[in-house]
Amino acid sequence: MSGTTRRLRIAAALLTDAGRRLLLVRKHGTVAFMQPGGKIEPGEEPLDALLRELSEELGFVVARDEPRYRGRFGAPAANEPGFMVEAEIFTLPLPQAPRPAAEIAEIAWLEPGRPPTVTLAPLTRDHILPLWHALDSETLNDD
Repeated sequence: MSGTTRRLRIAAALLTDAGRRLLLVRKHGTVAFMQPGGKIEPGEEPLDALLRELSEELGFVVARDEPRYRGRFGAPAANEPGFMVEAEIFTLPLPQAPRPAAEIAEIAWLEPGRPPTVTLAPLTRDHILPLWHALDSETLNDD
């Protein structure tokens, strides 16, 4: 990675429903599906950015104590060439039916045990899917 690579700080959610499906979103004018979330504004905490973005993008109202922090992951930005995303990732059970709004053009669901049928952002492909599979196994083992 060169010293000229620019970084985007984002907060994003790995959202699953009762059937353990993973919710993905695609923004207007793009092709890659990714986690709901968005850029962290200057002076904003990652959790605050996540809660704001989930409300704006999907109409979710989420209590501050519901998302569980899972770590920071980096990958090439899907929609901004020359940028890397530095993502603060949280997990959260789907709080209600998603209502795409703001810049969200489309939602998609990934089914456990089935290969994706949509184009995935690098962060989703390289980090979120392995985390989702690991968490699914962890959850299954805890039942």
